[in-house]
This record gives sequence, structure tokens and C-alpha cells, in this order.
Amino acid sequence: MKGTFFKTTAASLALITTIVTATSCSNASASNETSPESAAPAAAKSYSIINVSYDPTRELYVAYNEAFKKHWESEHDSTVEITQSHGGSGKQALEVANGNPADVVTLALEYDVKAVEDAGLIEPGWVSEFPLDSSPYTSTIVFLVRKGNPKNILDWGDIAKDGVGVITPNPKTSGGARWNYLAAWAWAQKEYNNDEAKVIDYIKKVYANVLVLDSGARGSTNSFVENKQGDVLLAWENEAFLSLKEYPDEYEIVTPSISILAQPSVAIVDKVVDKNGTREVATEYLNYLYSEEAQRIAGENFYRPSNETVLAEFADTFDLNINLVTINDFGGWDEAFAKHFADGGLFDQIYEQD
Repeated sequence: MKGTFFKTTAASLALITTIVTATSCSNASASNETSPESAAPAAAKSYSIINVSYDPTRELYVAYNEAFKKHWESEHDSTVEITQSHGGSGKQALEVANGNPADVVTLALEYDVKAVEDAGLIEPGWVSEFPLDSSPYTSTIVFLVRKGNPKNILDWGDIAKDGVGVITPNPKTSGGARWNYLAAWAWAQKEYNNDEAKVIDYIKKVYANVLVLDSGARGSTNSFVENKQGDVLLAWENEAFLSLKEYPDEYEIVTPSISILAQPSVAIVDKVVDKNGTREVATEYLNYLYSEEAQRIAGENFYRPSNETVLAEFADTFDLNINLVTINDFGGWDEAFAKHFADGGLFDQIYEQD
């Protein structure tokens, strides 16, 4: 039924796959007289792990979790169940740091995983633990506009024009919102020849046009798609494609002249897996994201596979020639966060003035 993946209840946002607990112990013999041959066979061990992720990955991990369960159970004498939690990436990181017992995190950007590391839950060096800086898939930022593009929104300059209603989440809580902001900044740097005063003035105009700052990317998608607010949604590429898939006659995607390579990051929450005895299954859960099967699942859910061969299979879906800046163009996440998103940083100064 149309709109079902957007109309998620508050409870289901935090819980997609139910934890199923099972005993791993076989029945002991009733007495010393019972022979080993007559004892019941031991039940397969069962694991339960929690993956705390960011807003738009719900559909991806529903599909991946089923594939991983089959993979794990085909190679181990044990079963596994996965609980999935979603929300704004920055908010999710804070919840893990404050006690949400995630075995793994699959968040929108490296900085949010580092916040969990800084809380003492993830060991240093996690970025190198899995291939490609622990980023098994990537995305970018595009515009979702209403069919026919009535406001003629073609590039970043158009979203700062008078009368254009912009929908984007809050960079204080949403990883996707930070990618949105930085992509807009990168365009303005080129447009205004690195004149930072002009860049800041442009960013002010953009956020003056923002109608509502939702806490996460899926909330912003709901505001635009379900509640019909605004003229343009600054969206994760996968969110835009999901909207187009759900409502093919109502929306279209515009790819701006410059965007940003968005690299979601994954990590094992070391203190939790060591406490729960789940390190082996948690490690394989993240490793298997790089398998060809999982890479195709990522592509089918409109994430860009990190495997170049698999990515090429989706050349008809993605614009592979898009001009992408990277977080390194901003000095890395520590520098970018301190300048733009920390309390009292440029975003606070810009938005408070609006």
C-alpha cells in the first residue's frame, strides 16, 4: 500500500526485527543412572545482537538481516536474531554513548561513531578494522522536487531564492543534514571563489528558506512527501530513490552540479560485545556487508556499493559521473565539526540569526 514505508510508528522506528531469545543448554539427565546416549541432543546456541543505525537504512537492513541470518546459520551451529534501531545519526550515537547496548553501530558518518569511541565503548583504530575506512557503501546528496519541477530548481543557487521552501533535517542531530550543509557549502565556495563572507551569506539564505528542521532524514522525507511541505527536499540519494519508487508520478530527482561523497561508517561496540560474548557474530555481521550478496542488496536499496564491479551493475540507476567533494576537502570530520556544527559554531550562528 502506498506510503507504508514512511508511515512508521514511533515504536517501530526503534524496533524492526524482534529479539528472539533462546536457551542454548540441553536438558540435563534426570539422574546419575541416565546414560549419555539417552540424553537429549544439545540445542543450537542462539545469539541476539543490536544494530543501532541512522534514519534511512531501515529498508536496507530489513533485507540484509535476512540474508545475514541465512549466511551465518549455514556456516555455524547457531542461530542469530538482529534488533534494528533507527533515528538521527547524531542522536543515535548519543544514545549508545548513554547506554543503548548496541553490539554494532552503522551510522551516517565517521564523526558520530567517534562520539561512541570517545565515550569509551569503541576501541581506537576502528576506522581501519574493515575495508575502505569501515565504509561498506556510500551515498551522496541530491534534490527531490515535485513532478515537473515547478520552481525550476536545478542547482544549489536555486534553493536560496525567495519563495523556495526547503526541507532538510537539523545538523545538530542528523548526519544526513551535515552532509547536506557541507555539499551546499562546497558549491558556494566554488561559486564565490572561496570568499567566506559570501559563502556564509548564501548559507544564511538557504536556511532562511527552511520550513522545518526535523531531527532526522526520514522525518524530513515525511515532511516533504507525506505532509506535502516545501518545494525541494535535500535528500540522501537513497531516500530520493525510495520516494520516487513509492510515488513515481509525483516526484523527480535533480542532481546538482556539485555534491559530496557521503560515507556511512560501521563499527563494533567493543565493550558491549565483550560483555555479551557476541564479538564473533558482530564481526561477521559487519564483514559480510562487503560480500557480493550484501553489496547487491545495498545497490537494490539505492546505496552505492563500495565494490566497483557491483557498482557498475547499477550504472543505469546512479549518476557515476557526478562531481563529488569529500570530507577531506573540509579538513576531515574533526575540523569540519568544530567549525560548523559544534555548539556556537557557524551553523548555530547562522540559524540563530535567522
